Amino acid sequence: MTLTLRSTLFMIFALLSACQSSTTNSSQSTGGVSGAIPIGIAVAQTSNVALLGQEQVAGAKIAEKYFNDNGGVNGTPIRLVFQDTAGDEAGAINAFQTLITKDKVVGIVGPTLSQQAFGADPIADRAKVPVLAPSNTAKGIPQIGNFIARVSAPVAVVAPNAVKAALKINPQIKRVAVLFAQNDAFSKSETETFQQTVKDQNLELVTVQKFQTTDTDFQTQATSTLNLKPDLVIISGLAADGGNLVRQLRELGYKGLIIGGNGLNTSNVFSVCKALCDGVLIAQAYSPEQTGGVNKAFREAYQTQFKKEPPQFSAQAFTAVQVYVEALKAVDKQTKVAQKSLPELRAALNQTLLKGQYESPIGTISFTPEGEIVQKEFYVAQIKMDASGNNGKFAFLK
Repeated sequence: MTLTLRSTLFMIFALLSACQSSTTNSSQSTGGVSGAIPIGIAVAQTSNVALLGQEQVAGAKIAEKYFNDNGGVNGTPIRLVFQDTAGDEAGAINAFQTLITKDKVVGIVGPTLSQQAFGADPIADRAKVPVLAPSNTAKGIPQIGNFIARVSAPVAVVAPNAVKAALKINPQIKRVAVLFAQNDAFSKSETETFQQTVKDQNLELVTVQKFQTTDTDFQTQATSTLNLKPDLVIISGLAADGGNLVRQLRELGYKGLIIGGNGLNTSNVFSVCKALCDGVLIAQAYSPEQTGGVNKAFREAYQTQFKKEPPQFSAQAFTAVQVYVEALKAVDKQTKVAQKSLPELRAALNQTLLKGQYESPIGTISFTPEGEIVQKEFYVAQIKMDASGNNGKFAFLK
C-alpha cells in the first residue's frame, strides 16, 4: 500500500468517525426516551413545607405503581424521578434544572408552593418542558407560560365555599378577622379571595393581621385579634405556622369558628394543634368518597399503605401523574414515544394533555387552552379530633 493511498484511507476513516461521533452527540443532546419514561416530581421533601410535600410524594408513588400495574404507556412503564425542592424558590429552581437537563424528564409535577412556581416554572417554560402544578392555586399560575398547567383549582373558586359553610353552621356571624402569611405568594392570593368573600357576604372585616410562615410565636397577632371579638377567624398559611396559630388562638380563649386555608389542608396539621384543631373548617377540591373508579382504586391503595383516608395533596399528585400517563398513551398511539426526540416528545405531550378529559380521583377534569383546570366537584370538611387529641379526620359536610 502506497503512502498516498494509506493517507487517503486514513482521511476517509477519520471523516466517517467524525460523522458517526456527530450523529451520536446529536442523538444524546436531543435523544428520545428509551426504556421507562421518566416523569419528574419536584416537591418539598424537607423544610417546613415537607408536611405538604410528603403527601404529594405518597400520591405520586401510588400512581406510579397503579399505572405500571395497568400497562404503563401502552406497554412501556413510567419511572418517577424525585427531586427535593425544599421550601423556597432556590430549591425549586435547582430541582427543575436538574430534572430538565440531567434527568431529561418528559414533564414535571410540581412544585409544592405557588411562591416556588413563580420562580421555577419560567425555567421549564423556556426549556419547553410541560409542568403540571399539583397544589399551586394562586392567581396567575397558568399564565406563566404555554407549558404550564395545573390540576389544582384556583383559590378564587375553592376558598369561598368555606365561608359559606361557616355561615350555614352559624348564621349569626357578623365580625371576621383575617390572618395571613405575607411571605407566601399563595397565602397572599388566598387572603385576597377570603377578604373579598367576607365583603360579598356583607360581613364586617374587623382586622387583617400578617405573619411569616417561619413564625412560631403568634401571641401579638392572636391577642390583637381577640381584642376585637370576632365571630369568625380565617387563616391563610402553611401547616406548621397555621396549626400553631390555631393552637395559640384557642389557648388564649377564642371559642368561635376558624377557617383554615389550603395550606392547612393536611392531616399533618393534627400533630401541630392536636385537640385544638377540632372544628377547623377547610374547603376541599377532593373527597375520598368521590365515586369514580380511579378514586376507589387510589383510596384503597392509600388506606392499605397508610391506614387512613387519602388527603387532597396526595389525590392531586396522583391526578397529575395520571394526566401525563393518559396523554402519553395518546401521543404514543400516533407515533411511538421511543421514536420521538425528547424536544418533540415534550412538545407533543404538552399539546395533547391540554386536549384530554380525565376521570381522576378529584372527579372529571379537563383544561382550558391556557392550562387552567376545569373541575366541578368541590367540598368543605371540618376537622374532628378524637378524645386523645392525637388523631383526627376530615369530616365532609353535606
